[in-house]
Amino acid sequence: MFLKVQLPWNVIISAENLDVKGLMLQRSIIIRLLDDFACKKATKDLGYFLAVTTLESIGEGKVRQHSGDVLFPVVFSGITFKLFRGEILDGVVHKVLKHGVFLRCGPVENIYLSNLKMGDYKYVPGENPVFLNDKLSKIGKDVTVRFMVIGTKWLEVERDFQALVSLEGDFLGPVS
Repeated sequence: MFLKVQLPWNVIISAENLDVKGLMLQRSIIIRLLDDFACKKATKDLGYFLAVTTLESIGEGKVRQHSGDVLFPVVFSGITFKLFRGEILDGVVHKVLKHGVFLRCGPVENIYLSNLKMGDYKYVPGENPVFLNDKLSKIGKDVTVRFMVIGTKWLEVERDFQALVSLEGDFLGPVS
């Protein structure tokens, strides 16, 4: 789900990037904010950071003692993406294994759909392995699948989420 958030952030501008003209300073703050924002990737509470939409305010800068850099407190609005339990989403299969498939959905790379949660789908090995059901509906590499999120797990070190999903429910499965 996409979330609109308002976040406080501290932006540090090095002394050589400071300029008397206010416009250049604001530009430096925005560029540094976008760089910091991109490096952060995700948080457990808010999910993946996707975009900064508006810069709400720039506070008064405070000079740091030893470096001479200036710290500006800023508040901005942005968009994040987070998976929630029970949510219905579409993802694309990128790896097929004997015991299930891995999908991608937006910025989330590690979504696992176990063969135990695929209902009547059976594994068909081969050069391009797939899961096939009695109605000849197949789940294979590059197939879009509609699924329900069963649970998520936050990995602090990687700053990433993992998700476990299911096809148990109405209108879930490969999307044509």
